[in-house]
Amino acid sequence: MKNFFVTGTDTHVGKTLASAILTMMLEAVYWKPIQSGDNDGLSDVEQVKQWTKLSSEHFLKPVYSLKENLSPDQSAKLENINIELSNCMLPNLKKPLIVEGAGGVFVPLNQKECIIDLIKKFNLPTIVVARGTLGTINHTLLTIDALRSRHINLAGIIFSGELNVENKKSIEYWGQVRTLLHIPLFKNINYSVLHTWASQQISFLETV
Repeated sequence: MKNFFVTGTDTHVGKTLASAILTMMLEAVYWKPIQSGDNDGLSDVEQVKQWTKLSSEHFLKPVYSLKENLSPDQSAKLENINIELSNCMLPNLKKPLIVEGAGGVFVPLNQKECIIDLIKKFNLPTIVVARGTLGTINHTLLTIDALRSRHINLAGIIFSGELNVENKKSIEYWGQVRTLLHIPLFKNINYSVLHTWASQQISFLETV
């Protein structure tokens, strides 16, 4: 079963778009267990639904749906909620599963645990979404090192947006990691655009 946890080097790096594309390509179930805030009035699950046009059986509700566009621990504090990883149980499904994290790996969930602890708990092959522009090498290699230091299986990198090819090569070399996809900058993001692009990425399905 092709189940993956999707994390990123930081917030707004393109995790949700990458998760939507993976969900579409693998005909998977999308799940963001901890949702903090929204994007122009849409939660991430609502956004992925719009982009993929998959039926409701491909989507799971978050365990925590927090209102403010803040780190999960800060947003939860405003609502007098304590995020507990014991409430986040990996579902047993017959379809592939794409789990999206919140922010980068060290985004706090509470006073003791971060996103990386959730990744470790689920123990899924993890995909890192990174920018391909200046500054991405350090952020990406630090993220890779943090995951590997906790013996988390790194499935590969997805680059999002503008790509400096030499940055990609450096990350592959120094991180000893493979690139799974490069998602380009789309002028418009909708089902038609994503479906057309994803249908051309046949080699990806052969590598995962």
